[in-house]
Amino acid sequence: MAKLTPLAKGLITVTILAVAGAAAWQLGLREVIEDAMGGGSPVAGGPSGEGTSGSPTPTPTTPPPSSGGPLGSAGNPLKVSIVSFHGYAPALVANGNALKTKPGSIFAQEGVNVEFIIQDDIPTLATIFTSKTAQCAWRTSDFWAQEHPNLRNAGLDGRAVVIVDNTQGADAIIARDPSINRVEDLTGKKVALLQYTPSHGMVIDAIDNSSLSARKKQRVNYVYINADEGTAGVRAAFESGSVDAAALWDPDLSLALKNTSGAKVVYSTKTATNLIFDVMVCNKAVLDDPANTPVIQSFVTGWMKGVDAARAEPAKAFDALVATEEFFALLSQKEGKGFVMGLFDNLVWTGIADNARILGLSGGTDHYSRVYKRFDQIYRAAGALANPNSPVINPAESFDTRYIEKLLAANPAEKAEAAKPVGTFDSATAAKASAQPAILTKPVSVNFKTGSSSLSKRAQKTIDDDMVPLIENNGQAYFEVSGNTDATGSRRTNKRLSLQRSQAVVKYLVEEWEFRKERFLVVGNGSEKPLCRERNFEADGDYATLDDCRAANRSTRIAVLTN
Repeated sequence: MAKLTPLAKGLITVTILAVAGAAAWQLGLREVIEDAMGGGSPVAGGPSGEGTSGSPTPTPTTPPPSSGGPLGSAGNPLKVSIVSFHGYAPALVANGNALKTKPGSIFAQEGVNVEFIIQDDIPTLATIFTSKTAQCAWRTSDFWAQEHPNLRNAGLDGRAVVIVDNTQGADAIIARDPSINRVEDLTGKKVALLQYTPSHGMVIDAIDNSSLSARKKQRVNYVYINADEGTAGVRAAFESGSVDAAALWDPDLSLALKNTSGAKVVYSTKTATNLIFDVMVCNKAVLDDPANTPVIQSFVTGWMKGVDAARAEPAKAFDALVATEEFFALLSQKEGKGFVMGLFDNLVWTGIADNARILGLSGGTDHYSRVYKRFDQIYRAAGALANPNSPVINPAESFDTRYIEKLLAANPAEKAEAAKPVGTFDSATAAKASAQPAILTKPVSVNFKTGSSSLSKRAQKTIDDDMVPLIENNGQAYFEVSGNTDATGSRRTNKRLSLQRSQAVVKYLVEEWEFRKERFLVVGNGSEKPLCRERNFEADGDYATLDDCRAANRSTRIAVLTN
C-alpha cells in the first residue's frame, strides 16, 4: 500500500505548492551509497527498459515522442510516471523487468504496451498531465488527498484506478531515547521528519489519538528537515543524536534501525496496517474516452498478475528493481541482496482481493475513503493545501473502481478471499500483548447515566466516531478497553461500575461493528489510573478547574497493544 520512495515524500511540500522539485531522493541516500562505494555509478546503463539484472538502465524524466497509434500500442504506449520504489516491483516484473514492455511479458500478453517514466523529482499531476509526459502517475492515498483539489483548481481532474501496495511496517516512528516507549512519551522531545508527508500524517494521527492533553500535544517538538536533504537528512539527524526520535520510511527506516545503537520502533504501520496505501492515478480525460477503457483494464489486470508473480517468486521482484532502477542496484551492492529483499516484508503488494477489501467492495469498511477523508482533514488543518479554501472532494470522486470490480466479478475466489477476516487473533496472544506497555492510549468520553452501564444513542455515536476509526487504522493490534472514573464515590463501586461500562463498550464494538472479540481486553480501573491528579491538578497546568480534571478521568480509554 502505499508509499513514497526515498526523498520522494520530502518533496511533497514543494509539489503541493506547484513548484517543481529540484532535488530527488538521489541527492540523499544515493549520494551516501555512492560515497561509500567510492563515488559514481558502478554500472553503465543500457537502452531504456532493456537492462538486465545487475545492469540498471538510465532513468529518463521525459518520454521519447510517440510514433502514433492508439493508446497502449507499441507506437503509443500507456505512459506511467513512477519513482524508484520497491512497491512498484510487480509492475516492472509484469513489463518483463524493463521500463518498456518486452515481448512475451505479462503486459504484452494482456495486449497493452506500458512505458514507465521514472520521475524522482516528483512533478505535480497538473504538470504531468498537461505536458502529456504520462497518462497515469503514482500517489500515496494521503498525497492524493492533498493534491486532488489543486488538480481541479488547475482545470484538470484524475481518478485512482488501482491500489498497488499497502505499507505494513515500512513507515514508523522510531526512537533512540530509552525513555520513549509509547506515543505519549514524545511530548517534550524532538522528532525529525519531512513535513506534509505520509509519515508526518501518521505522527499527527497518532498524537491526536493519544492521551496527551492539548498542552502536552503542543510540546511535541517537530524538527522539519529541509526537503532537499530528504529522508537522508532525517536519518542523519536521528543517527547523530541531534533528535530524540524520527518518522521515517524504508529503506532509510531499516537503515536507521540497523545502524543506530538502541534504536527501536515506537509505532509503525506494522500495527497501523490500514493507514498508508499507494495508488495509480490516471488523467480523467483519458479515462472518460471509451476507447481507452480496455487499455486501462489491461494495465490494471497486468499489474495484478505482476503481483501474483512477485509474490510467488520475490527474487524476480528484486531482479526487476536492479534491472530498471539504479538506486536499487547501488543499494544492493552496498547492503546486499538480502537487505533489499527484506524491505519486501514491510509492505504488501496488493492484489485483487486486497484491493476489494481496502475499497470496501467485499462488504466491509471502505478503508481507502476513510483514509482519504482523514488525511484531507489532517493536511488542511496543518496548512498543506496550496489553496486552503479548496472544496472538500468526496472520496467517491477520487477513485474509479470499475477496473477492480470487473476483475472481482471474473474471479469468485478473489471475492471470497476479500470477504475473509484479516489476521488471526486469540485470547492467549491478547494476554501476552497486555503484558507490554500500550503504544498509545486514547481517552474517549463515553457518557453514561449515573450508576448505569447502558449505552445511549449518543454514547454509541461517540464510539462510532472516536473509537472505531482507531481500531480500523490499527488492523493488526489488540486493544485494552478500560472504564475509568474520577475519585469521588467508593473504590469498590467505581471498580465494579467501570468494568461494566467497558464491557458494554466492547459488546457494542463486537456486535455492531463485527470486530473480533479476541482482540479486546476489558478492564475496570475505577479511579486508579487517573489522567489528571485530582488532589494536585494545578501542578500539571493542563486543566483549568477541578471539574475539568475529573471530567478527563471519567473516560473510557482504548489502548493500542502489540504482541
